[in-house]
Amino acid sequence: MKWNGRSVFALVLVAMVASSILTMGLMKTSAGSSNATAVTAAAGSLFAGSQQEYPKEFKKLLDAFSAIKQEYIQDVTTDQLVEGAIGGMVGSLKDPYSDYMDPSSAEEFNSTLHSTFQGIGTEVTMQNGRVTVVSPFKGSPAERAGLRPNDQILSVNGESLEGLDLHQAVTKIRGPKGSKAVLKIARPGVAEPLTVVCVRDDIPIETVTSQIIEKNGVKVGVISLTQFSSDTSKHFTDQLNDLEKKGIGGLIIDVRGNPGGYLLAVKEIGESLIPNKDKIVEIEYGSANKQREEYFSKTDAAKPYPIAVLINGGSASASEILAGAMSESGGYKLVGEKSFGKGTVQSTMEMADKSQLKLTIAKWLTPKGNWIHEKGIEPDVKVAQPEYFNATQLPTDKALSRDMAGSDVKNLQLILTGLKLPAGRDDGYFDEKTEQAVKKFQAAHKLPVTGAVDQATRTALEDSLREEIRKPENDLQLQKALEVVAQQTKVK
Repeated sequence: MKWNGRSVFALVLVAMVASSILTMGLMKTSAGSSNATAVTAAAGSLFAGSQQEYPKEFKKLLDAFSAIKQEYIQDVTTDQLVEGAIGGMVGSLKDPYSDYMDPSSAEEFNSTLHSTFQGIGTEVTMQNGRVTVVSPFKGSPAERAGLRPNDQILSVNGESLEGLDLHQAVTKIRGPKGSKAVLKIARPGVAEPLTVVCVRDDIPIETVTSQIIEKNGVKVGVISLTQFSSDTSKHFTDQLNDLEKKGIGGLIIDVRGNPGGYLLAVKEIGESLIPNKDKIVEIEYGSANKQREEYFSKTDAAKPYPIAVLINGGSASASEILAGAMSESGGYKLVGEKSFGKGTVQSTMEMADKSQLKLTIAKWLTPKGNWIHEKGIEPDVKVAQPEYFNATQLPTDKALSRDMAGSDVKNLQLILTGLKLPAGRDDGYFDEKTEQAVKKFQAAHKLPVTGAVDQATRTALEDSLREEIRKPENDLQLQKALEVVAQQTKVK
């Protein structure tokens, strides 16, 4: 989550001043230092030109820098050592959300803030040394391939990600449109690593979509937010106004799979929805003085219709701020599954060379003072999706056929169930009934009726399942939210 408000601006100014003082301090060694003569010419040029003493805590750093420049067996550049030192300091925080990006990594990251970028379309973070999925973007190659929150990406196209920092790993995951990213992933609760193939594509940053669905005679507006970007609140307001002009009797805000984004965007949305000018969020800065800022709605009266918010394990950060405010201050129902649990705020400072330092500067609390970090928010109405929503890709390196057994066949049987072609068993054994279900599918899709799952059948099965998952009537969480809103409308 990013914040561009007053406090962060002040923090950045302080950081910039501190950085300047630190730089000037490092430019001159202590006159009394026994190591002063050991500084190489390169180190001397780096630390020359200032009369200000560096903080005594940095003597050890300077000694190490000097020793490496003078004694190391190979030549190393000053930039290499400085970049490594900064990366090491940030790494010592052991915070998956604080990060340092060198100029090339920062440029790569900034490209994702444009209207489109090319890749697989998922938010990732580093947890316990592994690249971990926060949430795939809706409609992205990652979502279509079956990636889920908390999946850990072990390798890309056979190259291990072990030992890489987050941005080095992301560079390997991303790539030109049409190319394949073959991911080996570890999934919680699954014993063996899974293989997921994503075909990279343009990832459009369209953050707000809306539609009207009728439920029990009530026209319910559904607004889906895929992330919170700089213009999300404006698009949300425009589409909500359009829905209201069409006479909706209820509203669902869907932040499932929304990894977060700009705090300012969710604040502006909350200002228009939370009644009684009540609290939206509380921000607690730093670890020393615990400076706090509270943000409140600008709205007096509640909307003249009921509202529900859809959440799941991919709803993180700014999505959780909105969900928490709508629940605790608005009294609106949350429907779905427990959210991700990210309760911190990050700010990014750009250095003179275009590198970027992203630091966790605050934690946020719900209106009632709850910190949901690593705990998430529980919905009022818990609803799990059908099991076949969790199906993964079928193998690309082999066909599945009669008398085979294992997790791939079990996954096939799950897909067939989702397509209303039950195989009669789900234990992973490819028996005659499973073969008959495959043949029935092949005949319906004008494929060679062999009973074996070859490449053409695999592709057709996966495409057909995606179509089923996209149908609103199969989305049990959406249907329950529609039911909740429709019931409240009738009560009114």
